[in-house]
Amino acid sequence: MRKTVDVTIGLLRGAWRRAVPALSLPLISGSGLAAVTLFAALLSIASSPAHAEVAAADPIDASMRACLARSDMSSTTGQVQCMDNARIGWKSALDNAWQQLQPKLPAARRKQWEKSQASWLASRDAEKQLLAAVFATTQGSMYVLAEADMQLQPVRDRAQALRSAVANAGSVPPGRLRACRSDAQCEHATFDLNRYYRRLQSKMPARSRPTLVRAQRAWNAYLDATTPLLDERGRIDIIGARVATLKRLSETVGNS
Repeated sequence: MRKTVDVTIGLLRGAWRRAVPALSLPLISGSGLAAVTLFAALLSIASSPAHAEVAAADPIDASMRACLARSDMSSTTGQVQCMDNARIGWKSALDNAWQQLQPKLPAARRKQWEKSQASWLASRDAEKQLLAAVFATTQGSMYVLAEADMQLQPVRDRAQALRSAVANAGSVPPGRLRACRSDAQCEHATFDLNRYYRRLQSKMPARSRPTLVRAQRAWNAYLDATTPLLDERGRIDIIGARVATLKRLSETVGNS
C-alpha cells in the first residue's frame, strides 16, 4: 500500500517554505525509501525555473544524499543514521559559525546575538521533548524517519543563519521593525501559527499538552530575542518555519 509522509526538504529557502510548508510525497516499501522521497523532491524542484534561487548543495547535504542512496543504509535504522550524521555535521557547522561571528560584532550587537543563541538552544531543548511526545502517538517506520528529519532541519537552518550573519557582520543593522499587527504578512503568518497551534493542542493527549505549551513559550522567547537582529522578511521566515512545523505535527499526531 502506498502511504504519504511530509518530508521537509532542507535545501529550500524560507520563501519556498512559506509557500509550501511541506511536501507530501509517496513512500514505497523496500530499499532506499527515504532516499527515493528525498531525491524525488529535489528533482522536481530543480526542474522548475521558479526555484532557481535554490543554492548548490552544501557538502553536508551532499554527503547525506549519498548516504541515503547506499544499499547498505536502506533500512530505517540506516536512513535515520544518515540524517543523524547530517545533523551532527550541521551542529559542528553551527558551532564554527558562532565562534567566527562573535569577534566580528560590536559589544552591543554581540549581546543581542548571545541572547538569540541562548534562546534558540532553550527552544531546541523544549522542541525535542515536543517531538518525542508527538511521535510517541504514531506507529510505522515512516514516522521514525519523519522525526529524524524534524530534528535535523532546525539545526541546519540555524547553522545557515549564523553563516549568513558572519558574511554580513559588517553590514548596517536593520532598522526597527513595524509591529506585527502593522505588517500584513506577519499578521497573516501569526494567524496561521495560532490556528495550527490550537489544532495540534486539541489532537494531543491531555498528558502531553504541557509539553506543547513549554515548547511554544520557548519558541516565542526565541522569536522575541531574535527579532531585533532581523528585517521584516527574516521575521516572516522564522514565523513561517514555525507554522510549517506546527502544521506538520498537527497532521502527524495520532497517526499509524
